[in-house]
Parts: sequence; C-alpha cells; structure tokens
Amino acid sequence: MKDLDAEALCRQLAEQIRPHVGPATALVGIYTGGLWLAERLHAELGIAQPLGAIDVSFYRDDYASKGLHASPKKTEIPFDVDGAHVILVDDVLYTGRTTRAALNELFDFGRPARVELAVLVDRGGRDPHPVRAARARAEPRAAARRGRPLGPRADTARLSRSRPPLPPAHR
Repeated sequence: MKDLDAEALCRQLAEQIRPHVGPATALVGIYTGGLWLAERLHAELGIAQPLGAIDVSFYRDDYASKGLHASPKKTEIPFDVDGAHVILVDDVLYTGRTTRAALNELFDFGRPARVELAVLVDRGGRDPHPVRAARARAEPRAAARRGRPLGPRADTARLSRSRPPLPPAHR
C-alpha cells in the first residue's frame, strides 16, 4: 500500500466539512493528534467559535488497567456547548474508545445540539463501540494498520504519516 498524503487528506477533510459549518459550529481537537488537525481545520474553515481542546485521560474505559497518561493536558472548551454543533476532531479512529471518552467529557460541559466526528484515517475495528466518523478521508486496510499516527513533521511543518517497513514475510 502506498503511503497516505496527510496534507492532501487534511485539505480534502476541510472541503468535506465546509458545507456543514454554520455560526453555531465549534471544533474540539482531541489531544494530541486531533488537536493539531483541529487547529489546521479551524484556520482553514474560518470557524467563528474559539477552538476547544479535550484530554480524555480520565474518561477512558481502560483507565483502571492502563493508568494515567504520562502527561495529561488541560481540557479547554471556551464556548457554550449547550445547543452548539460540535465537531470532534482526531487524527485516527480505531476502536472508538477515545471518541467515547471525548463524548463523555464533552457532555460534562453541556448538551450540544449535534456532535460529529471528523478524522483523517478510519482504521475500522470498533467491535465494542458503535462509533463512526461522519467525515473521514482515508480507510486503510490491515497492512497500513501497523503505522504510527499522523503528525506534523518537525523539519517541514507538513503533515506526514510514516510506518516501519514490513518484514519480508508480509510484503
């Protein structure tokens, strides 16, 4: 499988979201991968509401078994959630655990009129959690699932996705 062009995916995701943006639309990026993507989308789409950031560390259903993330971040929702059209943004959707945790935390801030999920990559694999992305730009198959999450490259400030080479038996 060829590598994904994260820059192109980000532009396509913005164009997919644009027709659904209104005055009550707000973006909330999920730390860490979703926040940089939400920052890019927020600027690209010219959304009036301030950008929100959410850290789901305390809301995950596997918190008891995995423990606290090494460096939890502060959740900031600088807009009124009640009645808002909220778009949760993450880089990769897999099991839905992070998304479910983000929804739980978001509802602690109020009751939005609508919540949608926008991701760059939907990996599938959501047996226990019935979550799907309303907006997704790529759905790679099993071979691509071995990769690392998408993220900004320090040397170019461009989005990239890299994965280790596959062993000869899997090529």
